[in-house]
Amino acid sequence: MSIILNIDTAVETSSVCLAKDGKALGVKINPSQKDSAAWLHIAIHELLQEHNLTIQQLDAIAVSEGPGSYTGLRVGMSTAKGLCYVAQKPLITINTLQMMAVAAQNEPTDLLCPMIDARRMEVFTAVFDHQLNYVLQPANLILNENSLEDLLKDCTILFFGNGSSKFRELIKHHNAMFKTLEISALFMVSLSNKKFVKQDFANLAYSQPFYGKDFHSSPKLSL
Repeated sequence: MSIILNIDTAVETSSVCLAKDGKALGVKINPSQKDSAAWLHIAIHELLQEHNLTIQQLDAIAVSEGPGSYTGLRVGMSTAKGLCYVAQKPLITINTLQMMAVAAQNEPTDLLCPMIDARRMEVFTAVFDHQLNYVLQPANLILNENSLEDLLKDCTILFFGNGSSKFRELIKHHNAMFKTLEISALFMVSLSNKKFVKQDFANLAYSQPFYGKDFHSSPKLSL
């Protein structure tokens, strides 16, 4: 049995989700990421209280590690690590793009491409199949009308996330699909439970947010 607190502050909203054995018990979402630091601890306290649990009764704490908002990632990681230190619980880190892909896992396209807005025409992105295997590893991409054309010629791809609107203005390919999806810590639940079962825990002392690397106009595809 596992009871895991999932924390996401990497995307547009901040959210926490309490889960037991890979099933969500409850979720709280703050539509404004700007006050994540003040909101987060209150939301965690209320969520645990609603389910008659304490931090000490958790089996692990999971956090979205990025890529995403610089400030948001720091808030989420510091909160998760602080709780782990206090309660002596293991830390689980989840790639934000993979968490986003879970939200689109049932969509009827060949591939899934979450995009997180960076700046100008830049996004953090990756491409997944429906089993959440990487087709394109996480990359920082400068968008243009030819981005991901090698994949689009053979596959339908769903683009989503707050960075996808910029790509929608550029791409006219018939295999490019777009959809607005609400992303929250709810979509961390299956991923964090799998890591817990495997005892795949992060190093509490050295875990840091994943901010991304230098931007590239044409990332190398891993097919």
